[in-house]
Amino acid sequence: MSIDPIAGVAAGVVSLVDGLPYIRDTWRRGTRPHRGTWLIWSMLSIVAFASQVAEGGAWSLVMVGTQMLFTSAIFVLSIRRGEGGLSRQDLAILAVAMLGVAGWLASSDPLVATVCVVAADSLGVAMMLPKTWRVPESETLVTFVLAAIAGALSAVAVDGAPLDLLLYPLYFAGINGFIAAVIWTRRRAVPLEAG
Repeated sequence: MSIDPIAGVAAGVVSLVDGLPYIRDTWRRGTRPHRGTWLIWSMLSIVAFASQVAEGGAWSLVMVGTQMLFTSAIFVLSIRRGEGGLSRQDLAILAVAMLGVAGWLASSDPLVATVCVVAADSLGVAMMLPKTWRVPESETLVTFVLAAIAGALSAVAVDGAPLDLLLYPLYFAGINGFIAAVIWTRRRAVPLEAG
């Protein structure tokens, strides 16, 4: 029996779980999602899903599809319960991120499309990092830890390990692990800086 379906389903299950604490914390106003970041992420998750479908992804689609649903839901919540997204800098980053979406639309090559998605997604991360650095409690740590695990499982679910299908799950695992590390280390450092 192949490990692909098992890893794909496990990635989907972890993805189903990882967004719930973030949505709960946003609803309770403990987490304050950055509107621009979640707009980019929701749009890009749709692009990544379509790109993976175009390239013939199977079990690896479970995580990407689940993330598409959660990022879109969080973006909708961020409109009333989030912050940021309308500063001159935010609008400039959004415009550049839209170039990534345009690159996907203009490219018939799924690898090029995925590279455009990764580049634009990185800009979404750049938008939220200053807030996360200043106020690490404004983000839900467990969501990013679980998302990193889901990305790693999704990478394992890629059949035959072609780069065009591996790139996004590996990036997803890495970037979410990085965000989790920033949140965790800043939460430990912020009380020391205040004292």
